[in-house]
Amino acid sequence: MLLNIPYNRERAVEYARKWALSRNPLFFDFTGRGGNCTNFVSQCIFAGCGVMNYTPTFGWYYRSSDDRAPAWTGVDELYSFLTGAEDFASQNGGTGPYGRNAAAAQTVEIGDVVQLANSEGEFYHTLIISGFTATDILVCAHSDDALDRALSTYNYASLRVIHIDGARLFFDSDILFENILNGVSLPQG
Repeated sequence: MLLNIPYNRERAVEYARKWALSRNPLFFDFTGRGGNCTNFVSQCIFAGCGVMNYTPTFGWYYRSSDDRAPAWTGVDELYSFLTGAEDFASQNGGTGPYGRNAAAAQTVEIGDVVQLANSEGEFYHTLIISGFTATDILVCAHSDDALDRALSTYNYASLRVIHIDGARLFFDSDILFENILNGVSLPQG
């Protein structure tokens, strides 16, 4: 059974601010190998939900630089995984974080994701919203490291914002019942 769990926006942003200008040694740094921006934002989202989706090809996970889902480090793939777009549609109902296009400014919150596009409409950069001023959105990012940088200082043709709605966690109540019934274990938490 899948359980909906909340996305902890404060934890996602705390992580973003801690690692915006440096690198967490638990994760490979893809700077110079296609960029580290989406890898960094995936780390932030993971810090806010604690759930990965280990589905090969269409999941969202990181085990190592050589064992990760395309959605962990790819701009379009992350968008597709979170929103259920394109080939990822069948996976959006599974474990891990999920979201939707933020159509209105009032639905944008800290911990949400911004992706920038060039004049050809190709999305090339992923950032995480870390705060707001009276007139701007603040973001954290890698591949041009940024800590609470004003979004208005970026040069881009268009953008999209992904509002993270929450995450889903797989819970097997049958296994829990069998473990309790047979005196094997209690749930940890």
